[in-house]
This record gives sequence, structure tokens and C-alpha cells, in this order.
Amino acid sequence: MRQKRAKTYRKLMSLYSMSFGFRQPYQILVDSELCKDSVDHKIELVKQLGTVLQGEVKPMITQCCIHELYLQRGQQPAVDLAKTFERRKCNHREPIPGDECLASVVGDSNKHRYVIATQSTPLRTKLRLIPAVPIVHINRSVMILEPPSDTTIRAKALMEQKALNSTASTETALLASLSTSTEPVPKKKREPKGPNPLSVKKKKKPNPLPQLTKSPSKASLDGKGKDGKQEKGEYKKSDDTRKRKRMEDNEGGEATAGSSHIVMSDSTSSSRKRKRRRK
Repeated sequence: MRQKRAKTYRKLMSLYSMSFGFRQPYQILVDSELCKDSVDHKIELVKQLGTVLQGEVKPMITQCCIHELYLQRGQQPAVDLAKTFERRKCNHREPIPGDECLASVVGDSNKHRYVIATQSTPLRTKLRLIPAVPIVHINRSVMILEPPSDTTIRAKALMEQKALNSTASTETALLASLSTSTEPVPKKKREPKGPNPLSVKKKKKPNPLPQLTKSPSKASLDGKGKDGKQEKGEYKKSDDTRKRKRMEDNEGGEATAGSSHIVMSDSTSSSRKRKRRRK
């Protein structure tokens, strides 16, 4: 099947499903003539019906239609094909022609949502006068789904108009009930809203007071803890500092002594020279 034709068939079945309540699997009533034509043209009837209707399919046949096939000679393949379909009870005590049987099963409104697959032209013209009846037939070994008839389009428009009127009437009834009600509608009191936290300035924190430095305790100076015991780290630090001070003092004393000795020697040598010159 071509893509354009499949698209149109999909739209048709969506129209029937949305407006008239058709659901999958679609119930299809097949007549005896269509069974014979499908056997003659070597068409897989169930598969072709599924591709045409774009969904799952449930083929059915009435007792009167299968009785017509039994009366005709040389139609055993068509009878075998019809036996694979589900039997639909038509409640006819004596068999009647297939066209009349299908017309009676469909009725005036097709309340059971049947799809009719038939080859008889008089039956098709009769079914076009009934709203919401999809019709399928074979034309030159090609299965065709007929477009919706004028009666189905009119029925669809009436249903849409009724739906619109019902909604409008419900709206008017609600408005009338609201207008006739004497009790005033209580207004909701608006609570005062707080300021926007983004627009509010942040509070300035007060400057902290300068903390007084505590004088070191005697225990800390002596290098002793709270219990009066001298700590190991402090003991080592105090010894190192004392050693450094002693070394610096010794170096300083030697330096001063050497410098004074040098100065004295220079002064004595100069005084002796002067005395010799004077003589």
C-alpha cells in the first residue's frame, strides 16, 4: 500500500474511533461474495484487512452468508476460508440472503460498531444511508476502504454541535446560579508582607574591644606548668638561650680586650719615637 493511501485510511479510522466509538480489534462482517473474490485473486484476506484498517482485525461471518457458500458448487476453498472466521449469530431460524442478513445485523444505527466487507453494490448503497458504517470492498485485486458518506459527516457535525451546546448550557447555568446567590463571596484578607530581604541593608557589626594582653605568669617564665613542674620543651629552650648569651658575652669580651691591647701598643711606640727626635 502506498504511503498516501495509508495516511488517508488512518485518518478515516481515527474519525470513526473519535466520533463514533470504534475500538480495536475492529469487528468485520464478511459476506460470501468477498470470500469468493479473495480466493480467486489469491488475497490474504485477514492480512489485507489489517493493513487497510491500520489496526488489529477480528473477521466474522453470519450463518446465512456461510449457508450461501454451501449451496454453491465448487466453492470449497471459500468455505474453508469462511470456517476460519468467527461465527456471528444473526438469530434467523431459516437462512435468508446474505445482503438482508447483514442489513438486519447492522440495523439503523450500527450500535455494535461493525465494519462491513462486501462486494454487492445494492448492499453498499443501502449501508451508505446509515451513519457510522465503514465499508470495504475489492476492486481489481486491491482492497479499498470507502470514504465516509454524507450521512456520517452530518451525524458527526450534529454530535459536535450537541457537545458545544451542552458545554454552553452548563456554563450559563453556572453563571445564573452565581448571579442568583445572595450571599456575598468572602474576600480573602491580605496579610502584610515583609520587606524584600535583597533590598534590606545588612546590620553593621560593632567593632570588637581591644583585648588586654595578660602578663606572663611566674610559672611560664620559670618554664614550669600549672603543677609546678618544668616542661621538657621549655627546659630545652631556656638552656639553649642561656648558652647563646654566654657565647656572645665571651666573644664580646675577648674582642674588647684585644682592641685595647692594640691601642696601647700603638701609643707607646709613638711616644718613644717622639722622645728620640727631641734628643
